[in-house]
Amino acid sequence: MQSSTAITGSKSTADVVFEKLYEDIATLAILPGSKISEAEIATRFGVSRQPVRDAFRRLHNQDLIEIRPQRATVVRRFSLPEIENVRFIRLAVELEVLERACQVWDQTHTEAIAKNLTAQADAIAAGDGGLFHDLDYEFHKMICELSGLPKAFEAIMTCKRKVDRLCVLSLADSENAADILDDHRSIADALSQRDVDATRAAMRLHVSRLDTTIADIHETHTEYFQ
Repeated sequence: MQSSTAITGSKSTADVVFEKLYEDIATLAILPGSKISEAEIATRFGVSRQPVRDAFRRLHNQDLIEIRPQRATVVRRFSLPEIENVRFIRLAVELEVLERACQVWDQTHTEAIAKNLTAQADAIAAGDGGLFHDLDYEFHKMICELSGLPKAFEAIMTCKRKVDRLCVLSLADSENAADILDDHRSIADALSQRDVDATRAAMRLHVSRLDTTIADIHETHTEYFQ
């Protein structure tokens, strides 16, 4: 864990602490099951305990940490039932978005998505998993926005965030990242043809890749799971 982090800019102190801790948890800089304390985090950021308490509450509301009265706060381990639930919700939303997308998709949409796909390929070639992760989010967000359903991405993002840490472990493997890029290309190709069945099939395959990731990580890192 870093020793200190300066608080700067116009954001509230609680916002900055939350965002930094969220990043550390999402990128596995702080591992599942790790203990964290208000006092230690306050010292790290050079702030009082109140903004840290507020940040902890937000992290708890996102199911990223477990606040236990009279006991140490811990980073939540993965829950297989919860992962299955958010996977189901995410897929349901994405399939509906794709159906709408096929109704409105045009050449300008295809060209916009193509730029994102090129950036994804460049990120993989550069070995930049963090950038690829961001571009993955952007790909799904763009489809929602270009379909006229920007709010749908909020639901998708909420689901994705709950399994972000698993995705980080998966994206560390360039072969897995390449598979995800291939999925994105298949989705984009089907959208360019406005083929509802093909887009839905490509998305089902894309989301199902998480199943293998979960099984692999559960086998190799049982300590990360409840």
